[in-house]
Amino acid sequence: YYNFLIFFVFFFFFLFFFFFFLMIRRPPRSTLSSSSAASDVYKRQEGDTESHEAPSMDIRIRVDEDKRTFTMVDGGVGMTADELRNNLGSLGTSGTKAFLEKMKENEENSEDGISPIGQFGVGFYSLFLVADRVPVATQNDASEKQWVWESTGDGTYFVYEDERGNTLGRGTEITLFLKSDAREYLDVAKIKETIHKYSEFIHFPIYIEASKTEKVKVDREVDETKEDDEAAAPAADEEEKEVTTYSWELVNENKPIWIRNHNEITEDDYNQFYKSLSKDYANPMFYHHFSVEGGLAFKAILFVPGKAPSNPFGTDGSATTSNNIRLYVRRVFITDEFKDLLPRYLNFIQGVVDSDDLPLNVSREVLQESRILKVVKKKLVRSALRLISSIAESDAKLKKGGDDKEDESEDDSGSSHSKKLTTETYPKFWEEYGKNIRLGIIEDGNNRARLTKLLRYKSTHSEDEYISLQDYIDNIAEGNKKQKNIYYLSGDTIEKIKQSPVLEDATRRNIEVIYMTDAIDEYVVGHITDFSGKKLVNLAKEGAASSFEEDDDEADDSDDKKANKRQRKAIANKRKEKYEPLFKFFRTLLGEKVTKVVITKRKTSEPMILSSRQHDMTARMASIMKGQALGAGGGQASHERTDSNIPTTKRVMELNHLHPLIDEIFRRVQVEENDSVAED
Repeated sequence: YYNFLIFFVFFFFFLFFFFFFLMIRRPPRSTLSSSSAASDVYKRQEGDTESHEAPSMDIRIRVDEDKRTFTMVDGGVGMTADELRNNLGSLGTSGTKAFLEKMKENEENSEDGISPIGQFGVGFYSLFLVADRVPVATQNDASEKQWVWESTGDGTYFVYEDERGNTLGRGTEITLFLKSDAREYLDVAKIKETIHKYSEFIHFPIYIEASKTEKVKVDREVDETKEDDEAAAPAADEEEKEVTTYSWELVNENKPIWIRNHNEITEDDYNQFYKSLSKDYANPMFYHHFSVEGGLAFKAILFVPGKAPSNPFGTDGSATTSNNIRLYVRRVFITDEFKDLLPRYLNFIQGVVDSDDLPLNVSREVLQESRILKVVKKKLVRSALRLISSIAESDAKLKKGGDDKEDESEDDSGSSHSKKLTTETYPKFWEEYGKNIRLGIIEDGNNRARLTKLLRYKSTHSEDEYISLQDYIDNIAEGNKKQKNIYYLSGDTIEKIKQSPVLEDATRRNIEVIYMTDAIDEYVVGHITDFSGKKLVNLAKEGAASSFEEDDDEADDSDDKKANKRQRKAIANKRKEKYEPLFKFFRTLLGEKVTKVVITKRKTSEPMILSSRQHDMTARMASIMKGQALGAGGGQASHERTDSNIPTTKRVMELNHLHPLIDEIFRRVQVEENDSVAED
């Protein structure tokens, strides 16, 4: 029992410090957030109290390397002696939280109210991770005296009157007597880096005392005790001396562009912000600035870079989804490491998201599981897809000869503003990010319908320009209105697709065929069965010619429509019976290489065509999977590799009975079943 009790105590302390470390691992950020909150509270109370000093709404930091001290001073609301005891006397007590609750009770927290950050108590106690002793001097307008709270983090504290008198006027001064292993917080460059990363956009200026040492010329001091030496050379009147000067340097010069009204922001402002955010030298292809209101409110700017990354999906093992979206809570940076804030297929989009409704006083690990954050993810994906759709819609307006006005809209969910485009942009977007859209169709079932509208391909009727599936439907309406299907064919390049024998029939019938040249397209069509009521048909599959016949039947307006259909079926049965010896010959000759041999219904000049059964993989799909299998086994020695996992496909042989070659073979096998000339 005694051993178990010891174990339990140690385990409890381990969990406590582990959780404590996760919550407060960045002390300077917590302190800055608290100073900002204090200034916010004072700003709200300013009209209700009589101030001893004019408001000094800024935060100032200075360090002393010799004394190993880090000091931060704000011009916020300050605290009385009782508030010091209540707010700093125990871990997690929050004057900010109590103030908000009071404001809520009085219904005074209106649109022009404040949004203080976090809970002062939790973040404050993180200071003892790096400091041996922390005195807090503070002056509140309701108090005549300036008070000091001091502790070494051992569970005890002292509150006493500041012997220096009222040195602050109003506000709070926190001094950290740093531990010997925490000298990094005396490095001005390190402090600036921390401010830029986490507190760049809080709406109060942050100054840091910077020193500068330079050589200056000063009058030389003359030693009057020495006698003049007439023979000596005259001494110089000036000498160089090192002088150190101190000045206050503004650190957070950049303002949060996303909270400003878009009418006040120029396109150059957006471009410069994107470059500072992404470290890209080029301007973004497109941007979308919007706000979401209602149950969950946040503001965001999303950017589409001008060029896709070289390895967008991390096939070399590199991380590709982090650092693209920076999450802020009340303008305080939280993280850019939420890998699923946007799904993988949207990992090219960069931007910022700032919400007042997310909790700041919890760890990033807990925040990632927040229900509110899941709502942000859903709305962010919708906004990203709306952004991409805006590019396509802009191109459509430009094609019609209209001017693409700046996209500004407002509804119950908020307002938005997008970049004004003067030239067609979506073709460039598709060439850079088309693979991402295709991947989204495979992975995102909820938004598959939206993504399908964003697909673009070239076709037999449009080899120079991309068309959408909707454009294909519109072309049907202008031409063969009875066409029931959307036809496509995949291959490595358009030139190779043009050489495919299965394309000939569609070309003869003047049917538009979509060219699919990316390997991922074979997977995409597996997730899209139809579009706008028309089925997608692969010409490499066995039933493509039957689909053409269905189109012919739809176009047949004669009274004998059903009779013609019955007649074709009877003729097909007769041919099957007649050419059975030919089928048997090829099945015997080719064995398991073919699943069946049939008379083709395609109009072709070729003697035979190889296709795939309706629910089997095509030859191109088998080739793609074979390449992936060999690539995955690239680390194996060649003698260790086997073909057991490499997919194979059996083909359907479609014979053109009207071709002279097939007719000659048929005549020979009728005479001799194993005719050697026919086999050759």
